[in-house]
Amino acid sequence: MTLTSPPSKVLDPNNDTRKLELKALRLRKRQLKTMDNDDPSEISGKRGRSSWIVLIGLVLFALYSVGPAWWLIVSATKSKEDLYTTDAMWFANFKLFDNLASLFTYQDGIFGTWLWNSLLYAFASSIGHTVVSMAAGYGLAMYAFRGKGTTMGFIIGSFLIPGALLTIPSYLLFVQIGMYDTIWAMIIPAFFSPFAVYLSKVYAEGAVPSELLEAARIDGAGEYRIFFQISSRLMTTAGATIFLLHFVGSWNGFFGPLVYLRGADKWPVMLGLYSWLQRGTDSTVDLTGLVITGSLVATIPMVILMIAMQRYWRSGVAMGSLK
Repeated sequence: MTLTSPPSKVLDPNNDTRKLELKALRLRKRQLKTMDNDDPSEISGKRGRSSWIVLIGLVLFALYSVGPAWWLIVSATKSKEDLYTTDAMWFANFKLFDNLASLFTYQDGIFGTWLWNSLLYAFASSIGHTVVSMAAGYGLAMYAFRGKGTTMGFIIGSFLIPGALLTIPSYLLFVQIGMYDTIWAMIIPAFFSPFAVYLSKVYAEGAVPSELLEAARIDGAGEYRIFFQISSRLMTTAGATIFLLHFVGSWNGFFGPLVYLRGADKWPVMLGLYSWLQRGTDSTVDLTGLVITGSLVATIPMVILMIAMQRYWRSGVAMGSLK
């Protein structure tokens, strides 16, 4: 009697594992073979075509964005005759300083008054808007109180109401309380925005740790001190975003001043330029040229504000990427 070796299936306890390994090995070899069969030049060609498509799209988008600004700059440097007779996208005789002199002296320099009104309305309303929104959003995020869910429901529900529907009720209210045709009609109502409150609440929930607030309370800090010296600094990015968005909206505001302001000396720059544009021409000066030059001047505060506040947005994006 001789001993015979048993079947391999019986001797190999890892038979199934071995099969899986062989199957994975065959699959890997098939993939490598497929990659070897692909032409490297074809792959690089596909990547090159995709890069060109992206590059062309970016160039078209840049032209679409920069084109109107370039036309505004070029047109603001032209005289009345050159504005209508020369190439719209290139310079002619340089008359920018003459146009600026006409802009700031026409109608006893009322353009300067409009510019100052816009700065006053935008800065005052944006500061109040930011403080109120950050405080309300912080309170909703960090404190528990009765009616908190109902309050949030009203805030979110108010997103569905178009602002134009509130124009007539606001007009009647301003007339009754004496705010109509005053600067306060442009500043005080702008303090309150449900969207900014919601934005502050969401940001505070992620940026302000409750442990830090508890530590501050243990050290004896009051709630107002905790908010202004600790929490508000942690919410700087949200505050900068709210301030900038509202400043842009207030600076470009047109419908509100048109309804709530009557005197030309209280108009912001956008409404004032629109009044000139409606008149078209005057016996002494072309108002279209003044409107173009005034529009160029009116963009300068926005550019300065964007450059000054971009570092807050940059730090916020960097923090978000680290998280």
